[in-house]
Amino acid sequence: MPSVSGMVAAAPTPPEAALAPAHTDWLRHTLAVTGPTAVVERFQAAAAGAGVVPWLLDLDRMEEDWFLALAAPPEGERAISLAGARILARRLRDAAHANHQRALARLDTDRRCPFDLQRLLPVPPAILRLGPEDPASRAWLWAHWGTTRALRHVRALPAELDGRRRRMAELRVEFWSADWSPWQALRRLRRDWPDLTLDLRPHYGDAAAAASDTAIAHPLRTPSRQPGPPATRPTKRPRTRHG
Repeated sequence: MPSVSGMVAAAPTPPEAALAPAHTDWLRHTLAVTGPTAVVERFQAAAAGAGVVPWLLDLDRMEEDWFLALAAPPEGERAISLAGARILARRLRDAAHANHQRALARLDTDRRCPFDLQRLLPVPPAILRLGPEDPASRAWLWAHWGTTRALRHVRALPAELDGRRRRMAELRVEFWSADWSPWQALRRLRRDWPDLTLDLRPHYGDAAAAASDTAIAHPLRTPSRQPGPPATRPTKRPRTRHG
């Protein structure tokens, strides 16, 4: 499996070129962070968070999107009455709001996510106010993280560092990213933590088990706008589609 630990990423593409396919594919990665024990421990403390991006959600728009998807499905045949579609859309809105509030309540105390990009490279408040679906938000994530959505299913893995390497430590994590490896984030972290080696390995064969829990936060999400592809595509995997 190829490693991108030594990758020198191409210059960032213009924000309008952020790649946001209508159907998100999720790519599994493992990341090994190695270096002097004290530095790894500092990085581990800095990276640990709740794994939550505190977006300001436009609940009215989300409810309307869900209603339209139910009332006028792409297949052309509605399976629910208009009144039923309105009721279900409101229930989805309430569920999304409750789920988001629970997530926000964990921000200041939860440190169970071992590699939280919002802690390491936080989204600015002005971008957070736009919400996760705004083109400017997607462009910011692409330019600074190298992907267009927050990482999912982040978990710590057992260290594999050779025990003979004294005074050295390793942090290993697994996560899923949307469509692309978080190459911009890795480039920035390598610059900010020069004493550490960050070895990122994408696992291209795991797309069938993609972490597609989009329905939790955005059930029946309508397709997002798809800008043109960038001039260069770092850490790209073969495109596959999964329902």
